[in-house]
Order: sequence, then structure tokens, then C-alpha cells
Amino acid sequence: MHPFRKAVEHRDEAAIEALLAENVVFTSPVAFKPYRGRAITAAILRAVMRVFEDFTYVREIANPDGRDHALVFTATVDGRQIQGCDFLHFDEEGKIDDFTVMVRPLSAAKALAEAMGAQFDRIAAEAAEAAEATEAEAAEAGA
Repeated sequence: MHPFRKAVEHRDEAAIEALLAENVVFTSPVAFKPYRGRAITAAILRAVMRVFEDFTYVREIANPDGRDHALVFTATVDGRQIQGCDFLHFDEEGKIDDFTVMVRPLSAAKALAEAMGAQFDRIAAEAAEAAEATEAEAAEAGA
């Protein structure tokens, strides 16, 4: 079992965030533009864990070099069954640098968009707080 899958299945937010590259690009199934950076991606993934019910990975597919993984999942959002796939690419250090999610059917994708929209103020606040903490750590290390 891949470490990311294990972290998600154990709902280990710290382990999930530790697997994200600082410059990760997250492409959402319900947003037009990708999100860039560990802070916002980690905040989005925490919100997804709050929104999804009965989340289960049902299949794991990897290429031979281990740099690309597809994790097929099922879940429920606002009473709608959703099926999706997390497409992960890993950099040379084994960190996720590209994370794309696709979901179906459309009715469930719409329910996901609404549920995540309701979370967005919290997502933005968590991401800003994490970014400030990272900047403070960097300034302290440089001092």
C-alpha cells in the first residue's frame, strides 16, 4: 500500500501534508484554475476529509518507476455516491508535486462543489495561517 493511501485511510493529516512537495500543484475536479503550494493543498485535503463520507480507496495503479499513481475511490457527498480517482506524480524526493482529482457522476460533482464551497473560508484561513508559519520559520532559520 502506498504511503499516501495509508495516510488518507488513517486520516493522518500530518502524514498527508508531509508527503506534499512545497510547490505541489493541485487540480480540483470542481475549480477552473489549479491551486499551487503545500499550504493550500493541505487545507483543501483536510476539507475533503470533512466533506466526504464513507471514503474508500478501491484500487491502486502505479507505473513501474513508482513516480505516477492512480488511486480510485468511492465516497458519499450530501447523500450522493461519488466515484473518483486521485492522480499523483512524485518528484525525485518522493513528494507529491502534481495532484489531480477527477470525479463522476455530474450530480455528485455538483454536490462536491457545493460542499467544498461552503468550506472555502476555512480552507483559505488555514492556508494563510500555514503560509505565515512557514515564512516565520524561514525567517527564524535565516536569522
